[in-house]
Amino acid sequence: MTAALLDGWNDLLRRCGATADPVPYGRDLLERWAEPQRRYHTTDHLAAVLAHVDMLAQDAPQPDAVRLAAWFHDAVYRPDRSENEERSAGLAVRALREAGLAEELVAEVARLVRLTVTHHPEPGDGNGEVLCDADLAVLGSEPEGYAAYAAAVREEYAFVPEDAFRSGRAAILRQLLALPALYRTAAARERFDAPARANLAAELSRLEG
Repeated sequence: MTAALLDGWNDLLRRCGATADPVPYGRDLLERWAEPQRRYHTTDHLAAVLAHVDMLAQDAPQPDAVRLAAWFHDAVYRPDRSENEERSAGLAVRALREAGLAEELVAEVARLVRLTVTHHPEPGDGNGEVLCDADLAVLGSEPEGYAAYAAAVREEYAFVPEDAFRSGRAAILRQLLALPALYRTAAARERFDAPARANLAAELSRLEG
């Protein structure tokens, strides 16, 4: 899978106008996504988000900007830190400028990475809607896939005591279930919304049981 991801990265960066060799940047990103503190935010997650971006790409005015943002959105990830998205956006700006991409594209990628703090794009923000829906598609997995996701998240936060984790996680799940729409694109709503709500409700019941 790593080789396929790197090939995809190289094609993407060249397509976006890179003037530098894309390979070192791709290798650096893949090393970051394979860091030992990760259990969910791994290369598997990266590949899944990229696949979902491809599925939803027709709703994005700049699908390649969204793909670049997918590569960078969790490139800096420490479970015990709150500035991961900002640091990931900063990494995107530095790397993409160095690679020779146009400044407008670099700025859009950084904006999209920062948007994953809240996953609340403004109405009409097609790029943001596609990235956020792709990132949250895991919520609408089959029950077994969702259980694996939830277990991996718990492993990433193993340093948090059980009672505190259950309380914090339950609060997040209630917030998600209270949203009028988990997904913004029509394709993601149709495919993921109902199973996502069922998965979230089942996990919340387990946490509170």
